[in-house]
Amino acid sequence: MPNVELERVGRERRQTLTNLFQLYCHDFSEQWFDRPEGELDEDGRLQEYSLLDNYWTQPKHEAMLIRADGRLAGFALVNDFSHSGLPLDFQIAEFFVARKHRRSRIGEAAALAIIRARPGQWELAVARRNIGAQYFWRRVAASIAGNNVEERDQDDERWNGLILRFRS
Repeated sequence: MPNVELERVGRERRQTLTNLFQLYCHDFSEQWFDRPEGELDEDGRLQEYSLLDNYWTQPKHEAMLIRADGRLAGFALVNDFSHSGLPLDFQIAEFFVARKHRRSRIGEAAALAIIRARPGQWELAVARRNIGAQYFWRRVAASIAGNNVEERDQDDERWNGLILRFRS
């Protein structure tokens, strides 16, 4: 497996994250077939992530690049928004690994490093239609907390899908 590193992203790398979000949203767009998200603008690009600036202005918001053997492989955004409405310390808001690097456990290594470096109550919310991600995040949560992972199936204004809660 390649060496996986996380790099904190300052505002000066905002364009890098904006570019990566194009790939991330393109991957997600197949799940949005019945929603307005994922439409191309007239310039041929997907809409920009409206909450990105929060990662340099809000407390408990962190943006990271994921690197594999020094090469850019994806990104992760961590904050403290609770989809369940229950108290928490951290959640992975957005997580992306480029297709080339999937199946090589880079995503798993990055996710585990992120969570292990931040002890506390975690919540991982996974969209209902994103079945592959549900398997991935269940495996990550179990690697951290074993059988001490609470699973919730939520369908309300806060979230529609799986929520995993555990302590690291």
